[in-house]
Amino acid sequence: MAIKRDNHTLGNCNSDSQNTLRAHFIQLDKLLEQSRALWQVRAFEAKALPWETQFPRLATTLWALDDAVLDTLDAEQSALVDALSPALQQDLAALGYDWDLSLLISSFAELSLGSDIDSDIGSDSGSDDIETATSPRIDLTELAHFSAHIKGRKWEQITAFVQHLPDAGLPVLEWCAGKGHLGRLIAKARGVDVLSLEWQAMLCEEGQAFADKWHLSQRFICADAFAIEDKADENTAHQTNPFCAQQQAVALHACGDLHVRLLQLAATAGTQALAISPCCYHLIQANQYQGLSTIAKHSALHLTRHDLQLPLQQSVIANPKQQALRHQEIAWRLGFDALQRNCRGIDAYLPLPAIKQSQLSSEFAEFCHWAAAQKAVTLAADCDFDAWLEIGKQRQRLTRRIDLAAHLFRRALELWLILDRCCFLQESGYRVSLREFCATSVTPRNALILAQKSSD
Repeated sequence: MAIKRDNHTLGNCNSDSQNTLRAHFIQLDKLLEQSRALWQVRAFEAKALPWETQFPRLATTLWALDDAVLDTLDAEQSALVDALSPALQQDLAALGYDWDLSLLISSFAELSLGSDIDSDIGSDSGSDDIETATSPRIDLTELAHFSAHIKGRKWEQITAFVQHLPDAGLPVLEWCAGKGHLGRLIAKARGVDVLSLEWQAMLCEEGQAFADKWHLSQRFICADAFAIEDKADENTAHQTNPFCAQQQAVALHACGDLHVRLLQLAATAGTQALAISPCCYHLIQANQYQGLSTIAKHSALHLTRHDLQLPLQQSVIANPKQQALRHQEIAWRLGFDALQRNCRGIDAYLPLPAIKQSQLSSEFAEFCHWAAAQKAVTLAADCDFDAWLEIGKQRQRLTRRIDLAAHLFRRALELWLILDRCCFLQESGYRVSLREFCATSVTPRNALILAQKSSD
């Protein structure tokens, strides 16, 4: 299949693309099922590389890496694959296994699903095609008041999302809006009515005040996304369903079940157009992932919330100080974990609550006393905290390498999850397009699912 790189576009899907989407999903599903031993692991609970016997060359390669280069490799998927895949390929050859490792570097910009669709989604021709390129109608540099109090990268994400949003000429429903930063830019740039749904009343009030001040056609409703029924019934206490057919629903980084709920409600309502950037796949109510599409429901993969965190384990924006603090915290947690196992006489991991960054400026001994109090662990009076900290640092060297091997498959798992959403929309009668709306350096969660309801 030819690869086309054009404006970060993962090819647009024509009427024959459902089989192509399914084929890509099946390939990824096969690879992820084959490689479960490498990525379906809990590094904190391991005392050795859990798969070392089966993949000895990969283990040797990982231990040969200098600790100083691990973060750099982890930040760039292609560099990580280049560093580890030769050894993995040798192990696979020795085992007689045939894995398609080319899928490890599949990106939304490099894959091509179906032929290009160039016509306008909002044209009068009656076409179901999805517009492949859009341009802002206003000079974004003139909107300093719009970007006030918004972090730089978040504003970059918002503007990039709007620039890639097809001009449907429809009223817009902004899902999980917060203060409505995305919706207000759409209202200004596109001149359409925007309905922003948010469950926190204070955010709705602040967003509405801004919209009123700048005379934007943006209205907020305070509602719980999970309390909305598929079909609104005025005789029930449930909240009215804001979805309708003549509408474009948008969501930028709605987490987990929130963006899944959007897909389900929009499909039921026959909402004309959707633009969604998924995020935080692990934030689900169920204990395990529930497939949306028919093909995902028949997959042999069983994904826990822990597994669903894998796509998010890539930091491309952390500065050296943040990275150092993160490594310090992990070493401390692992050091205490070894200590508590010894004190309790129970060889099992004991999870700790989140800590304040200020706690890392204290001593390891103080952290251990805090952690012991949290979990009712009795520490010995003569405890050698320096020795346990050293054990924590050595365990951290192990966990970082377990994580690196698992991270080979993070992009594949994320694409699997995204294609499940794409296939669900196709099964619901939508034409689907998938693309990257911004560079990975702006956010690793840069996938944009576009869908247009088919007329037939």
